[in-house]
Amino acid sequence: MRSLSRRLTSVLFATLVVTLPLQALAATESIVLGMGCFWGAEKRMSEIPGVLDVESGYAGGDAERASYRDVLNLEKRIQRGKSDARNHAEVVKVTFDPEQVGLERVLIGFWESHNPTQGDRQGNDVGSNYRSAIYVSNEAQRAVALETRDAYQQALSAAGFGPITTEIAPLRHYNRAETYHQDYLTKNPDGYCGLGGTEVAYPGSDQGETAKPQADRLQASDLDAERQLIVFEAEDCPFCQAFRAEVLESWSSAVPVVTTLNPRPPEGWMLEKDLFATPTMVLFEDGKEISRYTGYKGDKARFWQWLGFQILTPEQQRIAFEQGTERAFSGSHLDEKRPGVFVDPITGAALFRSDTKFESKSGWPSFFNPVEGALTYHEDRSHGMRRTEVRSASSGIHLGHVFDDGPPPTGKRYCINGNVLSFVPDRD
Repeated sequence: MRSLSRRLTSVLFATLVVTLPLQALAATESIVLGMGCFWGAEKRMSEIPGVLDVESGYAGGDAERASYRDVLNLEKRIQRGKSDARNHAEVVKVTFDPEQVGLERVLIGFWESHNPTQGDRQGNDVGSNYRSAIYVSNEAQRAVALETRDAYQQALSAAGFGPITTEIAPLRHYNRAETYHQDYLTKNPDGYCGLGGTEVAYPGSDQGETAKPQADRLQASDLDAERQLIVFEAEDCPFCQAFRAEVLESWSSAVPVVTTLNPRPPEGWMLEKDLFATPTMVLFEDGKEISRYTGYKGDKARFWQWLGFQILTPEQQRIAFEQGTERAFSGSHLDEKRPGVFVDPITGAALFRSDTKFESKSGWPSFFNPVEGALTYHEDRSHGMRRTEVRSASSGIHLGHVFDDGPPPTGKRYCINGNVLSFVPDRD
């Protein structure tokens, strides 16, 4: 009798374990959404209260089965004109509790979290596999999708955006993405934060469900028209905060810099393409983007090298990044004797005071003492010699070498390429 009681208890427990999740699952609803790269889409949609699960996948294509490699390979064939098949879009399957959040609220998050006016692309990702899409399971979902699309189009049009290109169609051929794609940005934050769409709020909501009041655009009249670096940031972006702390707070470069929370450039200035993440550092010349640097993971040397390739001459680049040497008596600053400081041409960081400069007759500017902490030292065995190379501590660029044949009090001779120095005279 006791044995029978145990068996009945076990069966009852097993029934509860199996039945409760099924009951909970039956109370949920799912919709499949394409917002460009599913990594960012997964993260953004999972932040909506009431959303229980967000899964990356592929849907909307002709193939019944598809993998990441299948999708990429087909897109290449489509772009080359070798296939007219319909490719899958990268999508997320959003499962939510209708008692906590309605489908309209989920779709408001969808509209506000990407740019639905770009056709077969999203930000830097180009191709039909990155199209904006809503794949519905029934007519009720389709009706809400169309209603919210028309409402958001009004807001976008008022903000100067074009027509929505989002595909709204019945769901077909959904495939779950590979395991390594799931929760990708949680596992691989990669040094940047997603922008979160057009920053246009869905009408009728309190500044939108996910959008925030848009910051004012920068005014072109406040900037340097000839050359200007703009850092596009976002609120609550830890990588933006790190870039501020590690680079901007000690900024002394001759390149003027400004930050903004608005994803659009000043009126009349042109971005080459939309921003897709923050921080993004964009260098403008004459109001046009000439280069950009996206993301920041504490890699100051990489950032300064990027900026150096934009502002240094080819000869300066050869010296700075290829350990080149200018010909003797051909460089800059040989005869510079004014009180002042010689600085890194990229970062503006002080390297040598002019009162440590002396005439060495070597053909290169020579100094007997650097600014404290300004240099790093590296063994150099090139050209059959054993020398000590010196680099700028702030940017990492090659400056020259140090020798033990200098004057008192240090006895050192810092033999420096004048073409990778800038001079800042002392103020009266």
